[in-house]
Amino acid sequence: MALSYKARRRWSLFILLIGLPVYIVAAVSILNWLDRPPLVIELLVYVVLGVIWALPFKAIFRGVGKADPEAEDR
Repeated sequence: MALSYKARRRWSLFILLIGLPVYIVAAVSILNWLDRPPLVIELLVYVVLGVIWALPFKAIFRGVGKADPEAEDR
């Protein structure tokens, strides 16, 4: 079932304002529990985690910054 433009906008705001900070805290906490890896490995892990979080939400974020395609032309 496809989400409407308004629903995608609301979900994208929720994901960015609530979900992303929770994901960041979880990723940092898990990495801190492990023994501190070398700086290059740690940086690589953060870069990979920074890209991976957005992949499941690609469909929600697509086109959100554009004008509402379902709105009447004014």
